[in-house]
Amino acid sequence: MSSNEQINDLHLDVLKEIGNIGAAHAATAMSQLLGRKIEMLVPNVNLVSFDEMFELAGGAEKIVAGIFLRIQGDLSGSMFFVLPVESANQFIRNLIQDTTFDFNEVPISEMGVSAMQELGNILSGSYLSALSDFTGLNIHPTVPSLSVDMVGAIVSFGLIEVSHYSDEVIVIDTRIIDEGDEESSTINGHFLLLPDPESYLTIFRSLGVL
Repeated sequence: MSSNEQINDLHLDVLKEIGNIGAAHAATAMSQLLGRKIEMLVPNVNLVSFDEMFELAGGAEKIVAGIFLRIQGDLSGSMFFVLPVESANQFIRNLIQDTTFDFNEVPISEMGVSAMQELGNILSGSYLSALSDFTGLNIHPTVPSLSVDMVGAIVSFGLIEVSHYSDEVIVIDTRIIDEGDEESSTINGHFLLLPDPESYLTIFRSLGVL
């Protein structure tokens, strides 16, 4: 089965609603972690080709900080969260209160890596929790891993898996607004959701939109 036979605008609208609920939960957790107000929202959810996905992320050779995890339980698949490395630097500097932190410096600070993985934990956990609440399915993420590389290199593993049955990926735009600075700052990232073939039907049947 291919994803484009399963997904239409109604399905994407449902995923956007779930994404915004997950984003609200993540914002609450991040506000508590940082001790200041964080807002998050999901402005768009799109089903796009691999090439379009790379363009959304700034091009296949764009250097990003990428979080990868597998989805387990009643659903299976892969999930990536990618941030431009400049945005990741900005966020982690605020989080660990170190203005010198830089993902481009090797070796990368262990504190920075842990902070970025915690961001991945909060975001993925909040989104999958909202999806679980809506579907009634048991869904949980594996421990996230962090890579700093070209976006094409980071997501190649997941694309190899999904390319056997589809040439498209679900992109969940994610906007993080940090209102605790003297001036509010906005960070734009992307969740890339790649369900395994059998999980497409499971998701939308559970949502009652098939």
